[in-house]
Parts: sequence; structure tokens; C-alpha cells
Amino acid sequence: MNKVVSNAQEAINNIQSGATIMLGGFGLNGIPENCIAALVEKGITNLTCISNNAGVDDFGLGLLLQKKQIKKMISSYVGENAEFERQLLQGELEVDLIPQGTLATRIQMAAMGIPAFYTPAGYGTEVAVGKEVRNFNGKPYLMELALHADFAIVKAWKGDTMGNLAFRKTTRNFSTSMAKAGNITIAEVEELVQPGDINPDDVHVAGIYVHRIFQGSHYEKRIEKRTVRMI
Repeated sequence: MNKVVSNAQEAINNIQSGATIMLGGFGLNGIPENCIAALVEKGITNLTCISNNAGVDDFGLGLLLQKKQIKKMISSYVGENAEFERQLLQGELEVDLIPQGTLATRIQMAAMGIPAFYTPAGYGTEVAVGKEVRNFNGKPYLMELALHADFAIVKAWKGDTMGNLAFRKTTRNFSTSMAKAGNITIAEVEELVQPGDINPDDVHVAGIYVHRIFQGSHYEKRIEKRTVRMI
């Protein structure tokens, strides 16, 4: 099976309006910049996006928000995006805010084929509304369902033509779990190499999980904030 495609446009070609998409990254660290730009260009709408956060106003998922292409965000933190806040307060955007650990675990459970799990996080808050509660050893736990997606889109440092992926440092974040939880996984990489060029001990996601892969370009690799101290 040939998994290599020529660019982001080809990789996301069959993503249609109304799809549920997981997008790797933490803040702006390790986001799939090329694929996000291609989604903006394609102009599809009514997307449900699962991501730790929603980027910033002029970068990352913020670009999709600007075009009102996202119907619903499933996230754990959204504090750096003024347009996100505006759409939420105006009732233009559905939002499901999830404790970060719960979000990560819901994705991991989908990757592992486990339908649900119990966690104490969120009990007694709005997070618990409508959810089953069980008591274990005298402590209440919420039942949380695994979180699946039609597509998972991640960005890695290196990948080979068989889809094996290697990430650098904190760019792993949510991406390694998301790559295993989507029905179709798309990977953009900084370097596309041949099988065997990545040391097996350095592979973070096995190629069996990846359906399409391409070498991206023109990565900005922005950060959300830069704080300096004058001495």
C-alpha cells in the first residue's frame, strides 16, 4: 500500500464538511500547519475539531475559526484566542471543555479499543452533568467515553514511506495518541525518509496506524507567547 501523497491538499482531499477531526499539537507546538492551511483553503464547514486548544487568532486552528469553518470545539484550554471567545459568547460555536487529563485519556482509550473509563476529575462540576457516577472505595467517579474521530491529523519530525513516525521532544504531546484513534490518520513530516532510516527504538507511532504521509514545507513553528526579563 502506497501511503505517500504529494502535499497537504492531496492528503485532506476526501475530508468533507461535517467531519470530526483530531488535530495534534499543544498550543502551537507540533501542530500540523500544512494540513490546517489546506483545510482553510478547501473551505469545508461544520467541522468538529478535537484539539488541546484552538490556536491563536491568526494561526493554527484560529485560521479555521476566522472563516467560521468549525461548528464545535472539543478542547481543554482556549485562553489565547479572542475570536474563539467571541464566537462562544455569541452562541456561534459549540464548545465541550474537558479536563486536560480526561481529554488525553479519552483519546488514548479510543486508540486502545476501550469504550469507557472512570475518573474522579470533574465530579461535582458542570463536567459531570448527565454522566454516570459510580463509587469506588468510597470515592465518586465519572464515566467518560472514548473519543473517536473520522480523521486524525498529526505533524512529526521524521516519517518513513511506510508511515512510521518519530517526534522531537514535546511535539509528541497529543499526537502519538491521536494518530492511533482516528479512522484515517494523516501525517505531515519535516523529513520523509526510506524504511530503515529511522532507528526502530526512535519510532513513536508505528506505520500500521498511518494511512497517508507527506513531507511538509515552510513551517513557522510559532510559540504562543515569548516572555523576556530585562536585567
